[in-house]
Parts: sequence; C-alpha cells; structure tokens
Amino acid sequence: MQLDEIYVHPLKSGRGIEYSQAYAGISGLLHDREWLVVGADGNFLTGRTHPQMVRIEIELIPGAALLKAPAMDPILAMATVYDTPVECQVWGDGFVAYHGDQQVDRWVSQVMGEPCRLLWLGQKPTRCQKDRDDALSFADGYPYLLVNQSSLEALNQELAKSVTSRHFRPNLVISGAAPYEEDDWQTIRIGEVSFEVTKPCSRCVLTTVDPATGEKDAGTEPLKTLIRTRQLPEGICFGINLRALNEGVVRVGDQLEVLESRYAF
Repeated sequence: MQLDEIYVHPLKSGRGIEYSQAYAGISGLLHDREWLVVGADGNFLTGRTHPQMVRIEIELIPGAALLKAPAMDPILAMATVYDTPVECQVWGDGFVAYHGDQQVDRWVSQVMGEPCRLLWLGQKPTRCQKDRDDALSFADGYPYLLVNQSSLEALNQELAKSVTSRHFRPNLVISGAAPYEEDDWQTIRIGEVSFEVTKPCSRCVLTTVDPATGEKDAGTEPLKTLIRTRQLPEGICFGINLRALNEGVVRVGDQLEVLESRYAF
C-alpha cells in the first residue's frame, strides 16, 4: 500500500492544490483550511450551500494567498493585513480568527453573490481538536481525511457516472488496499508520520458538487448511492478521519503500514 495523492485546501470549500510532498503537522497539512469565508451574519459558508466555492483557486505565495475564480481578476490576500481578531464559529466551535482586507471581501462577495468576509486562521490557531488541546484549522472536525482508491473504484462500479477523489476533498489518497479495508484500521504509518484513525468520515451534499464545474449532480450522486451502500453507525460514510501522532514530511510513493487494526481475526 502506498500514498498516491496529496491535497492541500487552503480555502475551506475552495479547490485543492495537489502536491508531490507536504509537511504533515499535528494540526493538519501545512496551509490546509487556513482561510474561511463567512456571511454577513458571521456564519461560515461552504460549498454545501454555495457550490461555486469549489472553483475558487488559491495560489500560495510566502505570506499571502492569490485568489482566482472564473471571470474574475485575481486578487492577493496578504496575511500581514489580517490582524483584526473576530469571533468565529465552525460547527459549534467558537474561537478567534482574523479579518483584514475589505477589497478582498468585495471580491469574495462578488464570487459568492452576497456580502461576505474572508478570514485567516492566524499563525497560532486558537481552535482545538475534539477531546484534546492540539490546534485545529477551519476543517470540519479533524485534521486529516484519507480516501482509499480501491474504495473509490468500488463505489464507481455502482454509479452510472464515475466520480473522482476530488469529490470527497481528501488530504491523502492511498492505493493497494482492499475496498473499504480502511474501515478496520486504528493506527497507520505513512512514510515517517503515524496517524490515529479517529472515525469513518460522514458525508453530505458537498459530495454531489462537481469539483470542476461547481454544479450539483441532478441525481444527487454519489450521495444517493452512499446512502444505500455505506450506512454505518457514524452515518453515511466514505473515507476516514485521522490525527497525526507526530510531525514530518509525507511524499507520494510513501509506503502505508497498518500498525494496529480495530478487529483481530
């Protein structure tokens, strides 16, 4: 088994950047989910309700992020400008993030079709992971999401139109395992970094958004098929959530080793 794909999503619900290697920290891959769009009421916005977000691209530049979107001129968000602390919430977690450039807000608002603000996580995130004091980004609940390519292929056999790993917005995509073998893992190592498997990842309507076009599938696939085939105690699941147990660089081609399984046979 090996690591085949690595994705960093600098903007929550924005397009991911594919890398051949990345720094894996306790709080997630470096620069993953460090920018967030909030509405006029301060609530965070995602591709669940605003599918056009998946077409927002970010090019990372030292100390800044260059935002791009179809039919829009690019705009630069400088991290040093984002120095105004504001209260922020992601799925009930209240913490402090940072606001800055109103010109960038106008750009984002035009893309989103409503008044919005862009927030930055900051150099020292104040949000904590579930049941521990380690920092967490703007991710839904856990620092990492892993998808098994064999599980994706098994799902695609059930679908009239295939989907890609990008539909599930993973950080790590692995190959060489049996379909849904990841359900049984408890601790794994990829290259020099060990990970605890926290739970299967429950899925939502965002999986129905085409990552290339930003359009929702008319038949609500692949979620419709997952509802039929992947009902687990944790919900409708595909992929697994992880926490890093140490820090290091992960690289495409790194071997994956299962250190501990949930079940012994």
